[in-house]
Amino acid sequence: MAGRLESKIAIVTGAGTGIGEAIAHKFAREGAKVVAAGLPDDPVDDVVRAIRERGGVAESFLGDLADEVDAQACVALAADAFGKIDILVNNAGVFPEIAECQDHSVEMFDYVVRNNIRSAFLMTKFALPHLRRSHGVVISTGSEAGEMGEPMAAPYGGSKGFLHAFMRSVAYEQGKYGVRALCVCPGPIDTAWTHKETGLMDAQMEKQTLAGTVLGRRGTPEEMANVFAFAASDEASFLTGTLIFADGGTTIAKGGPGEMAKSFVREQPKPTLDLKHSHDGLKGKPVENRMH
Repeated sequence: MAGRLESKIAIVTGAGTGIGEAIAHKFAREGAKVVAAGLPDDPVDDVVRAIRERGGVAESFLGDLADEVDAQACVALAADAFGKIDILVNNAGVFPEIAECQDHSVEMFDYVVRNNIRSAFLMTKFALPHLRRSHGVVISTGSEAGEMGEPMAAPYGGSKGFLHAFMRSVAYEQGKYGVRALCVCPGPIDTAWTHKETGLMDAQMEKQTLAGTVLGRRGTPEEMANVFAFAASDEASFLTGTLIFADGGTTIAKGGPGEMAKSFVREQPKPTLDLKHSHDGLKGKPVENRMH
């Protein structure tokens, strides 16, 4: 039985760790040929190797996609290697600092804009001519923070709000060419960012984050990849200009509903993807919690 992405060509940015790693694996399992893109120090080659070992087809691209030359080169690699591009996933992003707005560094603000906004704009810009020919789809990783805001990380929340509006704008202007565009908007996911041991959160913030989901737990990278796979597939052919909130109910939560969730509800589903880098997304990245 063919996978739902059989014969599709996909670029996945931020594919070395976390949600991006899971998307790359899931797309390959569903039959897509994948260009996995990431920064030079990200374990992208390891992800590509794992996909190939399981019979998938994947190529790696290492570079800074917020750089115009590298973004063009990534798109060209996919088109040259596979002859077309059907899917672009703008998943690359950073969450480098926790601070009240008056204390947030200008350097880290610029870093957020460069990695969360500029990279998505450049990749979309250069992929669109190919997506028009294939009647393809652009999916950006938004966030519940783009809807609700992100206290102590206002620039991050603002960057995700940009992506929400950007994808809706692209959906409107490119729809006449047969191109779809949308956001998948995760809540707290089981990656480096949401653990006090590997990210910016302290124990209290971690507890509040989980309590703020209706299901009382983190989502998994694989759960997010499942949503991306549907959104990228022909099954979602009437889905464009929309925001899919895969956030465990964070955007509807009042108070701390996660504390009331039954124990079985708080259990994560058993994984089916063999992911190695779910918690590696902040390795080698600048991060700082200014609230201490």
